[in-house]
Amino acid sequence: MKISSWNVNSLNVRLPRLLAWLNKRQPDIVCLQETKLENARFPAEILKKAGYTSCCYGQKTYNGVAILARDELAVENISCGVPDDCDSQARVIAATVNGVRVVCFYVPNGQALDSEKFEYKMHWCRRVTRYLQETLAENPKLIVAGDFNIAPDDRDVYDPEAWRGQILCSDEERAVFRSWLALGLQDSFRLFEQPAATFSWWDYRQLGFVKNHGLRIDHILLSDALASFCVSSIIDRDERKGEKPSDHAPAMITLHEGF
Repeated sequence: MKISSWNVNSLNVRLPRLLAWLNKRQPDIVCLQETKLENARFPAEILKKAGYTSCCYGQKTYNGVAILARDELAVENISCGVPDDCDSQARVIAATVNGVRVVCFYVPNGQALDSEKFEYKMHWCRRVTRYLQETLAENPKLIVAGDFNIAPDDRDVYDPEAWRGQILCSDEERAVFRSWLALGLQDSFRLFEQPAATFSWWDYRQLGFVKNHGLRIDHILLSDALASFCVSSIIDRDERKGEKPSDHAPAMITLHEGF
């Protein structure tokens, strides 16, 4: 089974690329972030013709998350947001796909460490930690995928010294990432030996992609019950190339049959 996560940075703009990528890569489950579409405008019928059932949680202009699954897979127990939470931003969607609980995250960016948006990010992360703990207790087979807006350590940053203590790379944010792993989740990318300077996001400005000035902030975490079945974990860097790309590339894993 192939599972992927991709911040498309506007599904309305990126839909032709998404459809071509689905046809090329043939993933079984896809978690999307920053769809930037209200639910009524989500292209469910177009994706259905491409062979995918979809569930979405969107809002106008900002945020938005979705899960796509091949038509032959059973999609059940869809939930949007964090239970008992009054946050109106569309950042979390979950569904059970063929017995595996899939949680799609779009973690707040945070803007700057001395900003109100950073306070919101840390508060959001604390709420989500409790949510993940409860979800994992109920679902031993758990996948958590998305744009986490956190580069876990220096290997995930093109210039660690320049980024040290900055947003996406701060000690506080990295501690959040470690706390999620401590719940019983594993970073699928680090289950394997990886090429140095492998990133998932590059700024559109200053030739960020051409110079490979990137960060790895898009992640797929696996519960212990699934991690042993993971046979590959990559970043599909080629999808950052070409016409009208997202500033993110898809993260992709493959699980061996029998999980």
